[in-house]
Amino acid sequence: MKRTFGREKPGFTLTEHSTMFCIYCPKAAGMECILFDSHDAENGTPHKMQRDAAGYWHLSLQGRKTGKWYGYRAQFEFDELKDRSPYSERVFADPYSRHVTVQNNYRQEARSYIFEDDFDWEGDKHCFPEDLRDLVIYETHLKDLTAHKSSGAKGVGYYQKFIDPDQKGGIQHLKRLGVNCVELLPLHKFPPIEPPYGKETDEGFHNTWNVYASNYWGYMTSFFFAPESSFASDYSFHYSGKTTAAITEFKQMVKALHSEGITVLMDVVFNHTSLFDLNPLTHLCPDDYLRTDNYGELMNRSGTGNEFRSENPVARKLIIDSLLYWIEEYHIDGFRFDLAALLDQKTWDVIRDEIGKVYPNAVLIAEPWGGYYSPHHFSNHGWASWNDRIRNSIKGSDPMHDRGFIFSDWQHETRRERLENIFKGTLNHGEGGLYNSSEHSVNYLESHDGYTLGDFIRIGLNPENQEKKIANRKEHVKLSPEELKLSRLAALSLFTAQGVTMIHTGQEFARSKVIAQTPCEDPEEGKMDHNSYQKDNETNWIDFDEIKLNAELFDYYRGLIQIRKNSPAIRKAKPEEICFEYFGNPLVVSFYISGESANELYDYFVILNGDVIEEAHIELPDGTWELIANHRFASLQTIDIIRGSVSVQPQCGILLRKLRH
Repeated sequence: MKRTFGREKPGFTLTEHSTMFCIYCPKAAGMECILFDSHDAENGTPHKMQRDAAGYWHLSLQGRKTGKWYGYRAQFEFDELKDRSPYSERVFADPYSRHVTVQNNYRQEARSYIFEDDFDWEGDKHCFPEDLRDLVIYETHLKDLTAHKSSGAKGVGYYQKFIDPDQKGGIQHLKRLGVNCVELLPLHKFPPIEPPYGKETDEGFHNTWNVYASNYWGYMTSFFFAPESSFASDYSFHYSGKTTAAITEFKQMVKALHSEGITVLMDVVFNHTSLFDLNPLTHLCPDDYLRTDNYGELMNRSGTGNEFRSENPVARKLIIDSLLYWIEEYHIDGFRFDLAALLDQKTWDVIRDEIGKVYPNAVLIAEPWGGYYSPHHFSNHGWASWNDRIRNSIKGSDPMHDRGFIFSDWQHETRRERLENIFKGTLNHGEGGLYNSSEHSVNYLESHDGYTLGDFIRIGLNPENQEKKIANRKEHVKLSPEELKLSRLAALSLFTAQGVTMIHTGQEFARSKVIAQTPCEDPEEGKMDHNSYQKDNETNWIDFDEIKLNAELFDYYRGLIQIRKNSPAIRKAKPEEICFEYFGNPLVVSFYISGESANELYDYFVILNGDVIEEAHIELPDGTWELIANHRFASLQTIDIIRGSVSVQPQCGILLRKLRH
């Protein structure tokens, strides 16, 4: 379904005999649209634009200008903007660019491209979930799953590599694991390169924090309608996006994922804009698109110093236009919103309502902090969000000083009542509750931020590991029996909690992020990394040969994923259908789940023994129970038959089911 962008239609528009341009810049005294014959042409043809009363500048040219590049140059009557921006007199790409060609440097110096898209979707349809809790989300960086030589991925560029059918990585890894949803780290156009380390640039930027001068994860958006082009097949040393390969290959990737029944989510960053490049929002219209405090200084709750002013109708319009564009033009099934609490609450409602009118099952997931801690607020507004309380309660918030249940400890905010409520979906009416429904609880133990779950366990069991440089990677990655036991207990705890399940890349085999050797002279090289946002190297890239080292854990996750997908009651039972038993040890959590409301064939019984010393001896409810997960195996097929009572070893768990009468 094609749509316009409201009364005004920013960007370029092709008609039968003309090309129209529109940009919002109310404080400019004049505006030129400059057309270029090539992406690297130094000079172009300027055309004066006309301003309307709402602050939009317009231009209509005879003829369809497909195959041309363009940009905007603004004139200002006062020097105020010049004092605030080193780029105010430069030519800027269109903030509504659907594709840009950029130079591979921190400025990017983007130019917008005029094109017609004739991609053949071949009948592809969205993979919206009927119930969000039916998803098992796999959060990943596109390149992490394809860049290492062990993936065997073929293709030119990482969009192509991701869907190569003859590889260990990419889409084939998702299929092998069995997940039904992928959440891709930011793929809106961003600057992969930051200013050079240790030098002050002509603009006054001084990179003292990033020895890699790289922005690998992409949480620094430049253009909200254009795909990241550095992963496309037309990437070259000096330029990316010389053709529209990124558009075609991105769509091919989505189509391939949908053909496997995999829901596709994008991580989007609307809370701030990119810092160092010629970003038109940042440098042409900062008063309209960026927040300032009472002293006129840019607000910095995002940590980047250029917080997005979502409450301004024109800025909010850009967000809605972008989201609908990606759903319609790229068949994206939903979004995870980075630091979503930095968006104003009215914008939350407008996003929910505008998307819901047309796509009621599109996925909206918030990272519910930034300005303030707000999972319960998002739930009140009908949003799902990341549940850090299950993360902290199960594994802890700090592997050195604040460990959780799997370590036989109590994370400082957690007690027995909260732990029970977490398995019900962290519901508002219970201890430590956050959500009106378990459908709003996105449960996770690991994400791109922080240590991997595997490294958290490695440090939690041996604190010396935190500062130790890894001498033998193979020995380090291979889990000890104790590490493997805790990894399985963590996984079983996650997969038996009501709500939505999310895992991060490599969690399924206890991936370790060891800082790789590079020419960048990182003083932390060889240590485990808790913040790898800037490392486009083997620190982040998945070595698929390492799966063999922890194959038992990988198979355990595969089994849990199959159980989860085929057992509705363990993900979306009614709260009153979950009954806890207490056997005198607060670190032994056991609960009965009725399958009635989920129209299940089975009821379930879960026992999680977080005690490091004592074996748990549990009297089972009446009936014959099938064991489908224990401290070694997880499978839809019956592992054992149990009646009467059962013993569960320390720091282990079991999952039982029986046919409902």
